[in-house]
Amino acid sequence: MAEVVFRHLAEQAGLGENIIVSSRGTGDWHVGERADSRTLAALTARGYGGSEHRAHEMDTVDFRTNDLIIALDRTHLRVLSSLAPSPEDLSKIELLQTFVGSSDDALDVPDPYYADDLAFAQVLATIEKSCAALFNQLEPAIRRKR
Repeated sequence: MAEVVFRHLAEQAGLGENIIVSSRGTGDWHVGERADSRTLAALTARGYGGSEHRAHEMDTVDFRTNDLIIALDRTHLRVLSSLAPSPEDLSKIELLQTFVGSSDDALDVPDPYYADDLAFAQVLATIEKSCAALFNQLEPAIRRKR
């Protein structure tokens, strides 16, 4: 969801060509598969795409090719931190919810996988808010580098 939402924000701001947005899983459970049908339904209901998404697993190479790596929860943060090849790479990792100033007890974006359709819509709303906050922080620097 976050990949689709952030890419949409960049495109709406005319910066889609200036930002590479991708998503990675911390395990190989769904590599090559499409997004969950409930994810796609939630995205579609809010006017997003996402049908072209295929799952990929995070690799240490991803640290070399990305300036910023966003974790959606603290479990992902720990896994990503253990994969970081260097202290510099470790400094690239941030929790998405920190961009909206969430308190420690609200830093994790919930995983709706074992929940109902409403949970997917609620998680999408959380992601939209956090991605907007992140984009608002990054946009001035991206525009300067154009």
